[in-house]
Amino acid sequence: MCSYFAVSSLLSPRCRRRTLWLGVKFGLHVNSGYAHWKGQVLTAEELNELYEGIKLNKVTHYDYILTGYSRDTSFLEMVVDIIQELKKANPSLVYVCDPVMGDHGAMYVPEKLLPVYKDKVVPLADILTPNQFEAELLTGRKIKSEQDAIEVMDLLHKMGPETVVLTSTDLTSKQGDQFLVAFGSQKILKPDGTNTIQKICMDIPKADAVFVGTGDLFAAMLLAWTHHHPKDLKTACEKTVSIMHHVIQRTITYANEMAGPGKRPSPAQLELRMVQSKADIENPAIVVAAKVLQKSAQ
Repeated sequence: MCSYFAVSSLLSPRCRRRTLWLGVKFGLHVNSGYAHWKGQVLTAEELNELYEGIKLNKVTHYDYILTGYSRDTSFLEMVVDIIQELKKANPSLVYVCDPVMGDHGAMYVPEKLLPVYKDKVVPLADILTPNQFEAELLTGRKIKSEQDAIEVMDLLHKMGPETVVLTSTDLTSKQGDQFLVAFGSQKILKPDGTNTIQKICMDIPKADAVFVGTGDLFAAMLLAWTHHHPKDLKTACEKTVSIMHHVIQRTITYANEMAGPGKRPSPAQLELRMVQSKADIENPAIVVAAKVLQKSAQ
């Protein structure tokens, strides 16, 4: 997922670990709202060539890997090979996977990518950030209630990831239709070999606009804040979602000012105000609280 937003977010002084970002590259995002977009799709062969250069320079120790959008099975399988090799070099490496496949009941990548995600990618992931539709694709289970969401997260845990965040669902928020509901679940291995599992729920304010890069920003911020709160998903998610809120509100304010009264902002005016939100990214005021649904030992 070629994202200025994810990369620039990770440049925050609060996350100085070495992070490898893998994805395709576009001058403008395909779904950006712009009338035209240009750029190249990075092929598996080109990715391998880049990785060979990294190895020749002996820069193969990474603390984090973040991946997102891909449209090609060979590219995705090359990503798997690279992650497996890097995890051998550093067994503590954390792989954050945003399994970008679709939303609202429709896939926007080829269906042949699904088995690669299910069988090869997700089992390698330490942190997984699907939306409801992607979680349903990966598990074969529909989410129609809070209990369904809990059970789907448990199924995703069984596939490999210790941390799962359902970034958005279609469930009705108790706070009304101006909020969307997200869920999270984290398994923590205790010294005695048992697991503690924490499950959380968040009601996130909706924004009346279409933005590009919010999914990338979410994954990047979750990576950063789980680094600082590795055993406290509630706090990591509260900071992540609060950053999202601050960035989006600042963007809406700017876009409306630029568009003028009664006019709808253009895609260019709705580009996320990342640089202007640096202080919020580094030290966010918490405006979205997470509710603990379950905390149990296994």
